Amino acid sequence: MADYDLKPFDKKLIDAQDWLGKEYRTLRTGRASPAILDSVLVTAYGATMPLKQVAQIGTEDARTLRLTPYDPSLIKDIERAIAAADLGVGTVADSSGIRVTFPELTGERRQEFVKIAKGKLEEARTAVRIARDESWKDIQTREQEGTLTEDDKFMLKEELQKKVDAGNDALQALFEKKEAEMIA
Repeated sequence: MADYDLKPFDKKLIDAQDWLGKEYRTLRTGRASPAILDSVLVTAYGATMPLKQVAQIGTEDARTLRLTPYDPSLIKDIERAIAAADLGVGTVADSSGIRVTFPELTGERRQEFVKIAKGKLEEARTAVRIARDESWKDIQTREQEGTLTEDDKFMLKEELQKKVDAGNDALQALFEKKEAEMIA
């Protein structure tokens, strides 16, 4: 087979899987997960910064996180930032930090989260399709330039499709795992 490198395509597949995994970590499942607070930005000291830069985040129990600010004077700012993020969590401040509680999810809310997860899955699949199309166009261009034979082109197309199928299977597995967490 001709000397053609599918590594850039492989990297895009891995990037799509990493992106989907990161997106899924921010979706609520009814259990306390520090990753849910990753999107929270706190305004402190005249700048906006991620929550994890101003507080330590720990898990207290299955439905409670404990935030311990590095500077106790930021407790009100952190509470405001969490409320503004509209994550559907409750906050209670005390002298040493903030307790973030995750209410039990209703069946309807769980189904909404599953829909969001399906949408994220489709976004990742779209990224894989775009990467496949880019690689296929490159292969066709190289065949037209004469650097690849027609046989090479079709062997590469088969290999590319196998990689796409494996990538989509991995994305589907991520979705099914997250769906099981949300429905349980």
